[in-house]
This record gives sequence, structure tokens and C-alpha cells, in this order.
Amino acid sequence: MAIGKKFGTFAGVFTPSILTILGVIMYLRLGWVVGNAGLIGAIMIIILAHVIAVSTGLSVSSVATDKKIGAGGVYYVLSRSMGIPIGGSIGIALYIGTAFSIALYLIGFAESFNGYFGFGATINDIRFTGSIALISITILALISTSVAIKAQFFILAAIVISLISIFIGNSTFQPETVKMFSSEGAVPLEVVFAVFFPAVTGFTAGIAMSGDLKDPKNSIPKGTLYAIGVGLIIYIALTIFLAYTVDSKVLKTDNNILMKIAMFAPAVVAGVWGATLSSALGGILGGPRILQAMSVDKVTPLIFRKGRGVNNEPVNALFLVFLIAEAGILIGELDVIARIVSMFYLTAYGFINISYFLESWANPDFQPSFKIKSWIGLVGFLACFAVMFKLDMLAMLGAFAVIAALYFWLQRKEVKLQSNDVWRSVWENVVNKGLKKIDAEDHEKSNWNPNIILFSGESEHQSYLLQLGKTVSGRTGIVTNFKLILDKENNKPLKKVDQVVRDETFVELGIFARQIKVSNIYDGITNIAMTYGFSGVEPNTIMMGWPKGLEHSTEYSKMTKTLIHLDYNLLYLDFDKKQKFGNYKTVDFWWRETDSKNAEMMLNIARFIIAAPKWNATSIRVLFVNNNNVDNELIHSKIDKLVKNLRVVVEIVIINNAVEQKPFYNIIEDFSGKTDLTIVGIPNFGAEKQAKFVLKTNHLFEKIGSTLLVKAANNFNVLDLNFINKE
Repeated sequence: MAIGKKFGTFAGVFTPSILTILGVIMYLRLGWVVGNAGLIGAIMIIILAHVIAVSTGLSVSSVATDKKIGAGGVYYVLSRSMGIPIGGSIGIALYIGTAFSIALYLIGFAESFNGYFGFGATINDIRFTGSIALISITILALISTSVAIKAQFFILAAIVISLISIFIGNSTFQPETVKMFSSEGAVPLEVVFAVFFPAVTGFTAGIAMSGDLKDPKNSIPKGTLYAIGVGLIIYIALTIFLAYTVDSKVLKTDNNILMKIAMFAPAVVAGVWGATLSSALGGILGGPRILQAMSVDKVTPLIFRKGRGVNNEPVNALFLVFLIAEAGILIGELDVIARIVSMFYLTAYGFINISYFLESWANPDFQPSFKIKSWIGLVGFLACFAVMFKLDMLAMLGAFAVIAALYFWLQRKEVKLQSNDVWRSVWENVVNKGLKKIDAEDHEKSNWNPNIILFSGESEHQSYLLQLGKTVSGRTGIVTNFKLILDKENNKPLKKVDQVVRDETFVELGIFARQIKVSNIYDGITNIAMTYGFSGVEPNTIMMGWPKGLEHSTEYSKMTKTLIHLDYNLLYLDFDKKQKFGNYKTVDFWWRETDSKNAEMMLNIARFIIAAPKWNATSIRVLFVNNNNVDNELIHSKIDKLVKNLRVVVEIVIINNAVEQKPFYNIIEDFSGKTDLTIVGIPNFGAEKQAKFVLKTNHLFEKIGSTLLVKAANNFNVLDLNFINKE
């Protein structure tokens, strides 16, 4: 298979970058910048613009030396580090910005060309000349990329000659005093910055050629940073020269001042035309390659992935660039196009910088050969968006809205790459640091943040247990469902990858799901309770269905004893298969003197229940059985105080039972027969009383609807519910 010609650092990166940097803004607007901002103001604008350019150049160079860089330049870097949704959305923005920058350069060319030959200077004349130039360079790009690259060397020579001619020329516009800062009547500095900024965006022209480079990992850092550095030196030198050579009033009004002060004006004309045309040519070469790379990744329509020849020249993508650039030329205003281009590039550069920062901060596999400090990326990111905010807040919000729309569209398309993106590393790093922080703190008597191990078997009613598990875990709680597969031999456990369950039901509820083989169900539950979890987020609650028919099981009794010894909160749901959870309208909490810890846990559960969408219109009652003829007002005020402390709105019901001394469960039957969900505490009892308790509870469940039994661990506070002798 034939391999097309590849380019080195000078031809492939430095030359297209420096030609774009030393382009239309330098020749036609730098004098205007100095005239409006003053010498110090102009230098500050140049330095601020280069802070963004240098940080972005350093960031993209570092990332480029870590990953294999393919075609697509900046898009390729972003999509492989931050994922397709962000890489694609910024890539589209950068592509459009590149296409509009072509219009910027060609409008500048048209201004100079028409002015030099005395052609019309109306907006339609500028549009006509710019369109002819666009057609010409598009044809050149279609003929051969190699020819276009070689043409850049002659243009570079013309620019060098023009700069020499400017610096050794004579000026008849000497200023009486050099203006250091902007004077009255000058254009606001933010507008001046917006017009100047495209001058420093040229370094992406070389990066966009990444697919055509012999050694992109070596060429991109060197070529990019050399181009930025040379550009900075020339802009500072030319700014100082203009401030001391030409009066500020002339600089503000005459866009062709460089031509007039040069020793040999045609050399400057050649430099202007060469710089503007070569910058446009750089966009014509680089822009289509961004779109082609996105189409290869199925971000944009596949029609744009098709190329021609051994170098796979992106012909279809080139025609779309042509159309967007032509739309920009039809706008016809260089300053307007410059502000549009600035916003697109600032957005893209901001994300390039944050991409590097996240890679260097979070990705343990990030090992670039070109190393820089991670804070450089953060500084570049903040500088980009601070400048965008200052330039035009509405335009910034509009740019964010467009990129956000593209991001969510690409997420919905679910375009995926084989490589991992940086977000996984970011989350892993955040989780790691968070776990260390949590683990270092004392959790004793802290607010309950549920971390539930849920055991649910597959059945038509499983979803209700899962649903209630998620409800009582609250917004930030964790629920992990375990499916236990009984395999009495259990010689071969499931592989780790097969233990993870990603069923749609669990995903929708936000529940983690696992499945494991066990030789004994009760031993399996015990082993999971003893080993599952890790430092910082240890499970604190076990939830399962109520064990009907196991009242005489010694294995079940042993398991329960172990779970209590491990100090888990225990939640057992007896689900009414007929009534289910009714209309999700009523919840009863039953308290008695022995429910000292269970009561606080129930109040926490109440807070989570009323926050759940299905239960948000429910009525909650706290029912207390007064067995000792204590004053009802005393009991009510005490419970009301406890309830208010936990910010739960409930109805308090006091049931006098001192005379009748009815069994607790009989009272529950009387009051909660039609309640959608009844919550009852499990009292402390010895193992010898477990069978009796289970039998009595089974009988209760036959009389009422769905019921959740609660036993709190020792981390809950003791609520004083013993009102004897407290009148």
C-alpha cells in the first residue's frame, strides 16, 4: 500500500503556524490596536493573549507526547482524553471557528488588494475579491497538499522581507508624545482584545496537520512553541516600533500604515497578501482534516470521512469548509468576523487546557515525554473563560449553550471509542480522595447515610423491594443488590466480570447489582455482610424479605445473631402481594418504650420516604402505645420535640392501653389495617425467643398490608421513650 508524503517539524507545524500568527491582524490591525490601547495597553493585550496561547500550546503539546496522535489535531487530542461528547462538541466548534477564520484572512486580503489597486472599497467589492481568493486557494488545496505546503516557504520569505522593510523604513508620522495607555475616545480595551486575539490562534494550524506529520509527538511541541515564541517577539517589537514611530491618531484611522512607513512598500504588500492567503490556506488544509477525523469517529456524517489519493485528502470536508468560509466572507466585516472567531477559539482553548489539567491531575497512566506543571492548564482554562466573560457575556453563554447542546446530542448518539477517557480517572481520583477524607473522620453518632446491602431474589415482586430499598436509602445513600445463586458444590465461583449485573431495572433505580454463587444461602449472606465494602463506605444496613417459614431454622437464627453482632441496621420487608404499597398515601410508625434506638432510625426513614417522588404526598403517623397511664400531653410534647428536631412533619397518635393491656400487635391490627406501609421496630430478644417472635409477626402480617420491620444498630441515639414517673 502506497504511503503519502509526511512532513517534518518546520514544514508541517512551524511554517503553517507562524504564517497564520503573522497574518492579517499584524498587517492590518496591529497599528489600530496600538493607537487605541496605547503602548502599555497594547503590550498587556499581547501578553494576555499569549498567556492563553502559551498555556494552550504547552497543554496540547504535553498531551500530544503522551498519546498516539492521529488525524484531526486538537479534536483528536480532546476526544481521546475527555471522551467523544466533549471532544466532538469542541471539535465542531473549532472546525467552525477555523472555517470562519479563513473568511477573516480573506476579508483582510481583499481590503489590502482592493486598496492597493484602487478597486472599490464597498462591502460588496470586499465580498467579491474575498470570494475569488477563496475559490483560488480551494483549487490549490485540491490540486495538492504538498504543493500548498511548498508555497508556504515562499510566503514566509516574503513576510520576513516585509518586516525588514518596515523596521528600516522612514516615518513622516512621528508622534510628539508616545501614548502609553488608551486615551479619551478610544475603543474599549475588551473590543480591542477581541479583534487582536485571532492573531495568536494560528498555532493550531500546525496541530491540525497531525495526521500528515512524520513524527507528531516530536514535531507538535517543537513547532508549536517555536511559532508562538517567534510570534510573541515580533508582535512586541512591532508594537514598540509603531508606538514610537507613528502618531496614535494615525494608527487609529489608517489600516495600511505599515505599507506607508516601509522602505519598500511592495514588499509589505507581498507580505500582507502572502500572510493572509497562507493563513487562509492553513485553514483550508487543517479545517477539513478536523471534520474528516470526526466523521471517522462517527461524530459527523460519514460522507465527510471519504478522502482522495494516497494521503486520503478530505475532499468532501473541504467543500463544507468552503461554504462556511464563504458565508463569513459575505458578512464582509473584518472586525465582526474577528470577534466571532475569538469566541470559538477561546472556548476550544479553554477545554484544551482543562483537558490537560485533568489528565495530569487524575490519570495515573499520563506519562508525557514533554512535561509541564499541571497548574499551567488550569491557568489557561481560567484565563480563557475570564476573557470570554469580559469580552461578551451573552456571546459566552451562547457558546456554552451551543456546546452543551452538541454535548448532549453526542451523548444520546452514544458514540464510543476503544480508548478510555479522562473522566473515569477524574472520578476515580475524586472518589479516592473522598474515601480517604471520610475514613479519616469519626463517624460515631453522625447522621445516618444509608449504605444498604439488599438481598432480593428474582420474582414478579422484586421491583417493589428494590424500589423501597432505594426509597429508604435517600438521595445520597448507596444500595447494592445481591442475587445469590445456590450451588452446593460451588467449585467454580463466577468470574469478577460476571458478578456485575447491569440490568435496566437496577440502572434506572441507581442500584448497584451483583450476583455470586453460594453453597449455603445463610452462610452466603453472612460472608457478604462480613467482607463486602471498603474503607470509607462500609455498608451499614442489611435489607431483605421477611423470612416466612424459617422460624425454626437454626441456620437462619445463627445468621441473624451474626448480623446483630456485626452491628448492622436490619430491615425486613413483608410485602403484601395483593395490596402492594396501596396508593403510596399513608405510612404508620409504631413506637413503644423499648424502641429507644429504633425510633430515631424510623424518623430518618420518614425523612427519606417523604422525599421520594412516589411518596411525596403521603401522610405519616407516629403511633405510641401508652401502657402506663402517663399523661398524654407529656408524651405528645416529648414526641413532638423529637420529631421537630429531625424536621419531619407527622401526626402524633397516643393510644391509651393502661387499662385494657391489649397485645401490641393487636393494637397495630386495629389502627393500621388499611395503611399502605407500616413500620415496626424489632425488640431486643434472645435467640431462644426468635421462633415465637417470628410466628407472632407472621400472624400480624396476615392482618395488615406491607410492613417494614426495623432494628437499629448502636450508632443511633437512644430516644427516651420511657415516660414512667415523669409527670
